[in-house]
Amino acid sequence: MQRLAGRIVLLWGWRRALVAFLAGMLAVLGQAPYDFSAACFISFPVLVWLLDGTTGDGSASRLGRLKPAFVVGWWFGFGYFLGGLWWIGTALLVEAESFAWALPFAMVGIPLLLAFFYGFAAAVARAMWSSGIGRIAALAVGFALAEWLRGFIFTGFPWNAIGYAAMPVTMLMQSVSVVGMDGMNALAVFVFALPALLIDNSGRRAGAAFLAGLLIAHAGFGYYRLTKAVPDTDGHISVRIVQPNIDLSEKWDKDVRDRIFASLLDLSSRSPADGGERPQLILWPETSVPFLFTDRPDALTAIGEMLEDGQLLLAGIVREEAASGPGTRTRYYNSVVAINDRGEIVDAVDKVHLVPFGEYIPFAELFAAFGVEQLVAGPMNFDAGSQRKNIELPGGAKAAPFICYEVIFPGLVARDSAAAQVMINVTNDAWFGNTAGPYQHFRQAQIRSVENGLPLLRAANTGISGVVEQHGVVVDALAVNAQGVIDARLPVYLAETINHDQRRIIGVIVVLLLVTAALVVNVRQSLRSN
Repeated sequence: MQRLAGRIVLLWGWRRALVAFLAGMLAVLGQAPYDFSAACFISFPVLVWLLDGTTGDGSASRLGRLKPAFVVGWWFGFGYFLGGLWWIGTALLVEAESFAWALPFAMVGIPLLLAFFYGFAAAVARAMWSSGIGRIAALAVGFALAEWLRGFIFTGFPWNAIGYAAMPVTMLMQSVSVVGMDGMNALAVFVFALPALLIDNSGRRAGAAFLAGLLIAHAGFGYYRLTKAVPDTDGHISVRIVQPNIDLSEKWDKDVRDRIFASLLDLSSRSPADGGERPQLILWPETSVPFLFTDRPDALTAIGEMLEDGQLLLAGIVREEAASGPGTRTRYYNSVVAINDRGEIVDAVDKVHLVPFGEYIPFAELFAAFGVEQLVAGPMNFDAGSQRKNIELPGGAKAAPFICYEVIFPGLVARDSAAAQVMINVTNDAWFGNTAGPYQHFRQAQIRSVENGLPLLRAANTGISGVVEQHGVVVDALAVNAQGVIDARLPVYLAETINHDQRRIIGVIVVLLLVTAALVVNVRQSLRSN
């Protein structure tokens, strides 16, 4: 192993770039649906050894000396994001004749851009580089900062953050309820990179001790939290989640809209299996209704006739807001509406965080000059809602609805679900077929449930729909490309957890401790060499 590490350190040029790229690709195996976290215990030590060899030109400026490290980190990131996000391009194939031209940007361009974050991470780490465990702490700090920036720059896209690779099973998800994703990202990289010390005689014992200690603490806390007694509660909600499995090529086809709507009504009105309890709440996926209610008011009448007394339907729809006067325009929102047993819309929540280039076009006037008004198939571009609010469910519980990828943003979810007892996620992952995308999306929603101590009800057009309890345990789920319903009776209580601000503070403390360790070792090494 020592000989292998030495050869990696001495790599140069295209060989160094290729190994960094392959190491990044290997790290993707730590994410869903593969959940092979052991791959990261190989890829990150390789990254450490590659960075050991990026000494830079001694005559260059301090910033210039970081360029080789940045390049290594960029190639690592390109491999990681290409291997983990290639499936985004499949959304452009729904109407390939119109949108296939953008496929190279989606499949290669997005990873090319996201790789700059990991280039930044490697450069930050190299600025604090030293020998021994100090450089492991430096790498963890660099990636923690990069993942933090990835959460909000250019509206944010924190998909497949490194920390998720440390949480492949429910027991190993519980630590995020204490340190948050900021702390998990830092600690995950620190732990994954520690095997690099096993070839170093001076750092072997410290590396093994930290590795064993952190893994035991991570698993031990998870075991403790999952085996802790559940508080008694009289609050329950019975729910039916509908997964209609509608082919996107048909979704907005006028000739089949009535058939799609009838399928939703049929799945919703079926008697519970084995004589079970009638659901109080029925949940439909994102944009499940294949037309505007303003065009088809008879659809609301049909829903009212389908619902029994006291039942409530939460449905993902496209909501139209007509132009209010001269100089205004009709607006469309990606929304969740609550419909009562009289067929009345009693509440509505619009999607606040839209997907750029998917639900709206940034710099729309510029793109319109080139004839580009949409980049994926769909009925129209959307406007963003102004704010989110909770929806009251039967029995009085408050639900915080999140539409599609809003659920991947830890801060947004924590802020907007603070007064809720249930978290709801409606989505339409049919864009991505049976690829890694729907599994990664479900995992991130599951982690939000653990973070905030809230049960999750998730409806997806083609999967993965599911019911997740407060500690991330999946009560029931429907597979990708399956049609059916989930009937569940879920206890409503808030799992004991700390709030988002406290998690953020603890995460910052973790990062600061790693910064301190990296700088102390760096300074001591500099003083010793002088």
